[in-house]
Amino acid sequence: MMDLTQMAPGEKGEVIEIQGGYGLVNRLENLGIMIGVKIKKISSQFMRGPVTVQIGNTQVAIGYGMARKIIVKR
Repeated sequence: MMDLTQMAPGEKGEVIEIQGGYGLVNRLENLGIMIGVKIKKISSQFMRGPVTVQIGNTQVAIGYGMARKIIVKR
């Protein structure tokens, strides 16, 4: 288990936990990121920039702080 920021670009995993309150969980669900979803990390910026992920055929960029709260399993 690791958070999304620790994944290497191109690596795939399954979301197993979101460490946040109702607001964060709701916002991520609106982007298609929820527990049980398969996710692929596309890229991340140097020094705490946004993290780009792919869910199905959709790519989404989320902030570094949000990405740290998404726990995935390879």
